[in-house]
Amino acid sequence: MNYQPDFLIIGAMKCATSTLHDQLAMQPGIFMTELKEPNFFSNDEQYSKGMDWYLSQFQAANERDICGESSTHYTKLPTYPQTVERIYQQFPKIKLIYIMRHPIDRLVSQYIHEWSQKTVSGDINQAISQYPMLVEYSLYSMQLKPYLETFGREQILPVFFERLLNYKQEEFERICHFINYQKNPVWIEENDVQNASLKRLRDSQLRDLIVETPGLKEIRQNLIPKSWRNWVRSLWQMKEKPQIEPQRLQFLQSVFDEDLAIVGSWLGVELTCENFKSKVKNRMFGWTNQEDSN
Repeated sequence: MNYQPDFLIIGAMKCATSTLHDQLAMQPGIFMTELKEPNFFSNDEQYSKGMDWYLSQFQAANERDICGESSTHYTKLPTYPQTVERIYQQFPKIKLIYIMRHPIDRLVSQYIHEWSQKTVSGDINQAISQYPMLVEYSLYSMQLKPYLETFGREQILPVFFERLLNYKQEEFERICHFINYQKNPVWIEENDVQNASLKRLRDSQLRDLIVETPGLKEIRQNLIPKSWRNWVRSLWQMKEKPQIEPQRLQFLQSVFDEDLAIVGSWLGVELTCENFKSKVKNRMFGWTNQEDSN
């Protein structure tokens, strides 16, 4: 039995990592952990459970399965500074998949997620000032650099959300080839790239009790008019997509342009916030031959 991972999807958050996890899990001969986001190597609380607990997540795999897991906390510097070292200590030859997305789109998507989970408050402009992680997790060169320095280019596959969205099968084949999958992978359209943040619903036990709890469906339908249930749901819903103020947006673009210039130098392409989507959508990218840490 193969009780250890052959590859990790290390991020980034809000870049279709869950969708890729599910697509890989549906391929015969690939085993993905049932627990999504085990975050074992990043979160101290998880890491304290020990390697036996972590390896037990792979015990249901068949003997020849290629095994993997996805944990976006693995690219959340500086929040989890020990992640890379911990992974390398246990699995120095492991393959790593990192998905990137337009940094501002990713930031907005994360804000919606954090808002729905009540981990941030205020509008997006306040949150950007109050919660540095929203910007930091979109600084792809900062997140990638320690992995490149520790594991080298050959063990890391750069993937772009925008290309995965537009060329699903082609990108999926590239990902499966990278993890040494020998069969013909098929992207299942029924389990396509989804954006869970579109609901923009904030967590609320009261709302769930009134309009969501499955066991109370009959009671709700008989006693609570649908119009009233919709009104209750709307109280916890973000009405519109968050809008970043022009001055703050300009600042973010300058920050991300500087970071993207580094990522682009690693990939042999000029990347900016303005050209990001058109550049990454239309071709596959691999690392250039220059030094990893540049």
